[in-house]
Amino acid sequence: MSKRKNQADHEDSDSDSENTPTFIDVDFDFFGLNSTNDYHAIKRLLDQLFGVDAEGLSTHALADLVLSQPDIGTTIKTDGEESSPYAFLSVLNIGVHNDNVSIKSLVEYILAKSKGDDAFHGSLSTILRDPQCQVGLVLCERLINMPVPVIPPMYRMLVDELKDAVEENEPFNFTHLVFISRVYKLTPEEEEAMAVAQQPGKASKRQKSQNSNGETNDRSPDGVYPFHPEDEEIRKLASHHLIFPYSNAQPRNAESFGLDTAGRLMLMPAAQLPELARILGDVFQPPGKV
Repeated sequence: MSKRKNQADHEDSDSDSENTPTFIDVDFDFFGLNSTNDYHAIKRLLDQLFGVDAEGLSTHALADLVLSQPDIGTTIKTDGEESSPYAFLSVLNIGVHNDNVSIKSLVEYILAKSKGDDAFHGSLSTILRDPQCQVGLVLCERLINMPVPVIPPMYRMLVDELKDAVEENEPFNFTHLVFISRVYKLTPEEEEAMAVAQQPGKASKRQKSQNSNGETNDRSPDGVYPFHPEDEEIRKLASHHLIFPYSNAQPRNAESFGLDTAGRLMLMPAAQLPELARILGDVFQPPGKV
């Protein structure tokens, strides 16, 4: 698999081919979760996933919980199993772990944030109380420059892992899946400045901006962009979807540094997971694959 590098790393800025992407070969290896080696990296990725609200969500306990089920979920590494993961995907049974401090905190957090949408809040409250419903919390995060084509194999493996676990009578026969993710927001002025920086003199014609993975997207009508491009495919299969403000977000003004970020919450019927894995494989194929 290839990973895009910033061309400035290899050529002078005034080179005639400075806009031509350069590729280097990087081997991404997929491993199961390893409680001996992965804790600190998983904890950091969870902190990144929950942004400025992470401190109140007991991510240390959540990392332990993720690592307590090594047969469900995947990490991506580049330097062997004992190296730190650059990405991970896992799912937790909210009902089974409802006494865990991290799950308690997250359920309260999710319910509070879903109040921004009455229908979403009602559905979420109902399924979390219904003993016939098994709700899985999907956790997926990666380093900012990881290419999105690494994600579909993780979901395909998760589908197989859940199927095997259900056959072994383990508590992974989910009826619903909750996804938590992140977005960032750009004002029209920020979008224009980003376009100008990337294509001087052509911004108004191209009307494009880059997402956090360095990929070029059509501009969003509301200025909201996903950190994870695959979220747009999840949203299409979701029964409910909500962008919510972080509780600990600081007020922003023209002098504020960094991106204006927010959280994203999605609820999807678990039966859609195999279809999601298939769609992601079709949409986010590695470069050069037909």
